[in-house]
Amino acid sequence: MAGQPTIYSGQGFSLLRDKKRFVLPNTLRPTVRESSGKDVLCLAKHAEWNCLVGFGLSRVDDFEKQLDAEEERADRAGRPYNRDKRAMQLYSFQQVPFDGSGRFVLPDALMGLANIEDQLFFQGVGRFITLWNPAELYALEGDGEMATIVATCRSLAEAEIAKVKGK
Repeated sequence: MAGQPTIYSGQGFSLLRDKKRFVLPNTLRPTVRESSGKDVLCLAKHAEWNCLVGFGLSRVDDFEKQLDAEEERADRAGRPYNRDKRAMQLYSFQQVPFDGSGRFVLPDALMGLANIEDQLFFQGVGRFITLWNPAELYALEGDGEMATIVATCRSLAEAEIAKVKGK
């Protein structure tokens, strides 16, 4: 439906493969493709967690409204708000192309920002996707609200690693 926000739901796991590529999971790929209008995943550093956020190009259309709403909330609460700094955070994403099978090369700079090495966990969280080095996610295991996500990541990682060892 026109005007409806894109919602990302589902999880996935990828090991680093040949040619330094990860694979965008089937559960998320069609939504990214539809949102971008092409095979492009936008990626940036998450503002709080040590992970990346991913989304389709259509989300960029909402950035100015998001900035307006954040500024209004800050004004009502009497808090300072640096619109330029926040805009720089929002618009500093990189467009990363993926092929028909979901394979993509994660830029080294983004890998470094989120401590990503050879494993990548994807979690749809509504308006965007989080992309995690599993070790960074496991560090949040003590947070009860993250328990299900951590358990899902562990399960998917074990299954993927076992599949590779079985070859």
